[in-house]
Amino acid sequence: MFELSGEHIVLVGAILLFVAVMAGKVAYRFGAPALLLFLGVGMLFGFDFISFNSPQLTQFIGMVALCIILFTGGMDTSFQEIRPIIGPGLVLSTVGVVLTALILALFVHLVAPAIGFAISFPMALLLAATMSSTDSASVFSILRSKKQGLREKLRPILELESGSNDPMAYMLTVLMIGILSHNGADMGIGYNLLYVVVQLVMGALMGYLVGRAAVWSINRIRLENTSLYSVLLLAFIFFSFSFTDLVHGNGYLAVYISGLVVGNHRITQKRTLMVFFDGFTWLMQIVMFLMLGLLVNTRELVQPDVLILGGLVGLFMIVVARPAAVFLSLIPFRKFSTKARWYISWVGLRGAVPILFALYPVLAELPHANLMFNVVFLSTILSLMIQGTTVSGMANLLGLSFAEREASFKVNMDEEMKSSLTEVEVGEQMLRAGNTLKEIMLPENTLVMMIYRDGDYFVPQGKTELRVGDKLLVITDRKEELASTYREMGIDEVMKHH
Repeated sequence: MFELSGEHIVLVGAILLFVAVMAGKVAYRFGAPALLLFLGVGMLFGFDFISFNSPQLTQFIGMVALCIILFTGGMDTSFQEIRPIIGPGLVLSTVGVVLTALILALFVHLVAPAIGFAISFPMALLLAATMSSTDSASVFSILRSKKQGLREKLRPILELESGSNDPMAYMLTVLMIGILSHNGADMGIGYNLLYVVVQLVMGALMGYLVGRAAVWSINRIRLENTSLYSVLLLAFIFFSFSFTDLVHGNGYLAVYISGLVVGNHRITQKRTLMVFFDGFTWLMQIVMFLMLGLLVNTRELVQPDVLILGGLVGLFMIVVARPAAVFLSLIPFRKFSTKARWYISWVGLRGAVPILFALYPVLAELPHANLMFNVVFLSTILSLMIQGTTVSGMANLLGLSFAEREASFKVNMDEEMKSSLTEVEVGEQMLRAGNTLKEIMLPENTLVMMIYRDGDYFVPQGKTELRVGDKLLVITDRKEELASTYREMGIDEVMKHH
């Protein structure tokens, strides 16, 4: 067994990162969740090569990684897209999490004794709480690799749920650990309810305030080295988490809302920041998944009792607990079809967060903590193998998918520019007045910058003849007038470049 210490850390770390990136490429090609292969790489190296057993370090790295992941998720979320579904999304991420935990806890409490484990209901609820949040990040990487869109506004509701349900799962986990420890012996229902309310209110408030402070600071501070804007924003992320936790708020909720605020405001060097945090988030995910894979004891994982309990818990979560929680949570919202509700249920796959939260009972030295960690780990793998590999197929089976149109032009607009850049496809109705560019009636201050035809790009002139199927890159200062012109030309699908 190779001891992970000293100068060997950098070498082994480099090898692990390289293997993980290659595994991610394989996952992307075959439509499998990259998380599953990242965990697999960690388990493979930890089985008989690297000796690593530090739950404290893993928890710390996981906490830092989750802050970055949640912030980037918030920054990538368009408030305009989630506004129509903010009600059902928030109900799923709060009530849905609680219902999932309660239903699964009842099952664990009833089934565990038959396998030889006498688990009390509070302990079963703690196990269920660690597993109650979803990880939809891998879902969207699969959908995007397939160029697959979702009907009924399913993409934004799943993005909102996955980005905002980790805080509730974290609160439930910490709450149950407090109740099961000596410190929580005198806690009553009133105290627990107050704890949840204070966590949510302070988390949301501090997240909004820190997000606005970050926007104000970045836009006011003129830094000569533009790379330092990323460092400045990192400082705000960690401040948002740690200071909110200091004032008894939910730090993970604060980080997500801070990202939502920053991402939906105009800020200096926004494009640079988005690119930096996208890459940094992937690094944090890979590191977190690898460490979790290294930490697990594979020999304990394949013990018959762990295999049986983990398998039953994972299957019950997929088949009963998640669907029941989704259908109950969405009762007030009539606009979703039954097929949409089944799909939301199916893509509620587990990821690294449940495994990370399962470390908290281990560090608190609670009874059955190691068993709980192994069961959560096994259930997560089962979820990724069954649900994660069928995300695309289930959307097709339920008739909820459609082929997403891919942009023909790869263009990034500076945030300071007020012009609008759009991409449209030439149709027969557009050519009714003539087939040359000068005969197309466009608003003033509007130009066709480039044409894409049969794999070639070229800059047009007024006499350039247009053909049906040509892709036009159009820039304008008259957005409303151009939108009206598009409607008159019978163009329904307009792709905007930001």
